[in-house]
Amino acid sequence: MLLSVNIGKPRTNPWNQDPTTGIDKRPVDGPVMVAAPEPTAPGAVGLAGDRTFSPGHGGPDQAVYAYAREDLDFWQDELGRDLPDGVFGENLTTTGIDVNGALIGERWRLGSAVVLEVSCPRIPCRTFQGWLDEEGWIKRFTQAARPGAYLRVIEPGAIRPGDAVEMVYRPEHDLTVAVAFRALTGEPDLLPRLLPIDALPEHLKERARRRTA
Repeated sequence: MLLSVNIGKPRTNPWNQDPTTGIDKRPVDGPVMVAAPEPTAPGAVGLAGDRTFSPGHGGPDQAVYAYAREDLDFWQDELGRDLPDGVFGENLTTTGIDVNGALIGERWRLGSAVVLEVSCPRIPCRTFQGWLDEEGWIKRFTQAARPGAYLRVIEPGAIRPGDAVEMVYRPEHDLTVAVAFRALTGEPDLLPRLLPIDALPEHLKERARRRTA
């Protein structure tokens, strides 16, 4: 289920070279329209009213970012602080879904119309480190391997808090979001598992090819 749908509020970014960031996402009342962003529109994402401001973020393969409330609760306990929905910069805060256990290429139906496809894990950046203001945050986030998932838009439509999330397609391979994340960060021995996965973004497969050559 969707606990919340979160839209970014542009703010200055003192933590990276980009002057503005959209990581400050807040829950909104629905409905929110979801559509695939134009590949040539810098910073375009999938939710109406939202955008990103950093090169390498957004676009069709990173149109929507989902993070599980269960993983936010894990981090609440670890960090000893309140973590409201949207604080990790996620568009969708879910419950009852193993986001990190989702397979690359898995498809979800949200509500009655929207279909999203799991494309890749989130890789932490300096903006995320600065926004959370936790010492050693990138290392801790990486070691936990709870990255959340980026999704591409397959069928557009409107979503709202409380919508059901139903898995409608599960590919036959076994590459999960968490395993892809581990391969791309601290466990290069896993990189060959990325190469045959059609749904994984090409730039990540190219990274895997370079590192395994």
